[in-house]
Amino acid sequence: MDEDINISKKPEDNILLSNTDLDTAKAREIPLKTRLVELFLATLKIGLTSFGSPTAHIAMMEREFVRKRKWITEEHFLDLLAAANLIPGPNASETCYHVGYIRAGYPGLVIAGLGFLTPAFAFSMLFAYIYVTYGNLPQVDGIFYFLNPLVLAIVVETTWHIGKSSIKGWKQILIFALAIAAKLLGVNEAIILIGGGVVGILLHHVLVNWKNGTPPTQLLFAFFPLPALADFISKVAEQGKETFWNIFIYFFRTGSILFGSSLVLFALIEEDVVNRFGWLTSQQLADSIALGQITPGPVLSASTFVGYIAGGPAGGIASTLGVFLPSFLIVAITAPLVKKMRENHLTSSFLKGVNPAVVALILFVSINLAKNALVDVWTVLALLAGVAVLLFTEAQPYVLVAAGFVLGILRVLIIP
Repeated sequence: MDEDINISKKPEDNILLSNTDLDTAKAREIPLKTRLVELFLATLKIGLTSFGSPTAHIAMMEREFVRKRKWITEEHFLDLLAAANLIPGPNASETCYHVGYIRAGYPGLVIAGLGFLTPAFAFSMLFAYIYVTYGNLPQVDGIFYFLNPLVLAIVVETTWHIGKSSIKGWKQILIFALAIAAKLLGVNEAIILIGGGVVGILLHHVLVNWKNGTPPTQLLFAFFPLPALADFISKVAEQGKETFWNIFIYFFRTGSILFGSSLVLFALIEEDVVNRFGWLTSQQLADSIALGQITPGPVLSASTFVGYIAGGPAGGIASTLGVFLPSFLIVAITAPLVKKMRENHLTSSFLKGVNPAVVALILFVSINLAKNALVDVWTVLALLAGVAVLLFTEAQPYVLVAAGFVLGILRVLIIP
């Protein structure tokens, strides 16, 4: 049976078109204050218990928002994730903002961002203070011996779940296979996503001879002025002493052109912060990367550490605001357009092509995570046990995170 979207004029036929409306309508049955409190607590929990790559954070969001709380549908979640992948900024944070908007409008977008980002900011500021005061970071690598494979288990189980839900029919399977092939050939991730969308249009829109629609071009240009604006402001910004303003502008510009993994941040800023500005040494930059891995929440919060080293507590606040603000503004502009994209058959077909490409890229991230997490037979057993727990019990991901920490601490105590 062809799975293309039905755009019949009969309301009962437009099931897929109404996913966004249904999610929003269900939310509005609950008082706004209650929704905001629930949203903050849910995102705060994710911010406190999610470690590692953005894929791990997204995996926890999918379980929390889709399967546990049923705030949005699986397909709707993939639409939001696809939209996040097509704009600059940290994908996990942007997905969280989108869910917040669906749940409680613009107040929900703000609250979701605060809940998810606050733990990472607080821990980064604390570790930066310890680093500046004592000259190094706590030695906690051993604790992550079991935590890394258990986080990988969360990613693997979620990849399987969303893949099973989104890759249905020969068209989606074909796009998924093409994305896999492109990635193996070394094609850039952004090109893979856009290419998946183009193939989606060909298969789901042109091939079935639907009437053409008009894509919401605002989505394509909403974020375009940000890099240019930041460049212009930075040119007139006062040079010299690392003030709050200078650090904020630099990281705002960086956040507005950041695509892909949060680790791309370090490739973008290395030359500037080490050689051009002299804010950090190479070792301090390396330590900031390590900090991003050992603190919960988005890896991009390592920018807080960089800003703190460059300009003290005010610098930490400036760099955090600067690097996260562009994506926040972009989501605030584009969030209402995701619904229009689903309702418009042309852009809906584009999303249907992007979604299996997103799953393919998540699969490759899982493989890269496995290279670091699976170092011996014990970590492999931990991975298998974690996947089994998630598949066959009602346990939530934070249970695995807590177990990973406890087992890691016991291992450090037993094997110094």
